Amino acid sequence: QVQLVESGGGSVQAGGSLRLSCVVRGYIYTTGCVGWFRQAPGKDREEVARAYRDGRRMFYHDSVKGRFAISQDTNSNNEYLQMNNLEPGDTAMYYCAAKSRSCGSEMALRDYTTWGQGTQVTVSS
Repeated sequence: QVQLVESGGGSVQAGGSLRLSCVVRGYIYTTGCVGWFRQAPGKDREEVARAYRDGRRMFYHDSVKGRFAISQDTNSNNEYLQMNNLEPGDTAMYYCAAKSRSCGSEMALRDYTTWGQGTQVTVSS
């Protein structure tokens, strides 16, 4: 059973950077994936980035392309979301989520089987 723990959120000014960490406890197969989601008050949860464990495929929402980068530490099995040039519109609770195997080319929120507890990101103008 995979367990996820996020950290690294905080408050920054617009233009600043944060790096979120997702500690992965358990095994995710090469067919699995880890996604990063965010949910602002009153809005639906949306996926902003996804990395497949085969190391060859990644996905970014248009709103974060060129500003966010997902990476994996193969030694520690952890995932990271580097967020640069942050905007007030990035303010949200951020979650990592995982499916340990058989991730498709498109992933819906319900396809993920394990979720972390979330970490708050606040960007002020």
